[in-house]
Amino acid sequence: MNEPTPATAETVPERVLPSESEILDLADVFGLLGDPGRMRILLSLIPGPLMVSELSSASGLSRSATSHALRLLRAHRVVEAQRSGRTALYQIADGHVRDFLELGLAHVNHTVLVHQVDEEHPTAQTNCRPADTDSRHAAL
Repeated sequence: MNEPTPATAETVPERVLPSESEILDLADVFGLLGDPGRMRILLSLIPGPLMVSELSSASGLSRSATSHALRLLRAHRVVEAQRSGRTALYQIADGHVRDFLELGLAHVNHTVLVHQVDEEHPTAQTNCRPADTDSRHAAL
């Protein structure tokens, strides 16, 4: 019987990675998106620009925490601010960020939940998977 030959350096296609700087920047952005409060802010901005007070209300964060989160998101060019006097309207920086958020939502809406929400306590989460997973989730 013929055994499959292991892949050698000659048969494996060369993969070109982004620069180390780009990899670190990307890791920073993904880390930034890993915070639920910042994610609520970003998802609140999908329909359009909002003021800090509106984002605070929508995200459930204090105004101070919202401002801090927006400062981080602006520093990484995820959101931008349009100022008019003392008022600032925040919006998603570009279509790539909006597309990424919408793709992320589409992905989680068709995969197994890792964090189930307790219906009586919507902010409480558990780290268990539903027992009844169908075949499209088998790859997880």
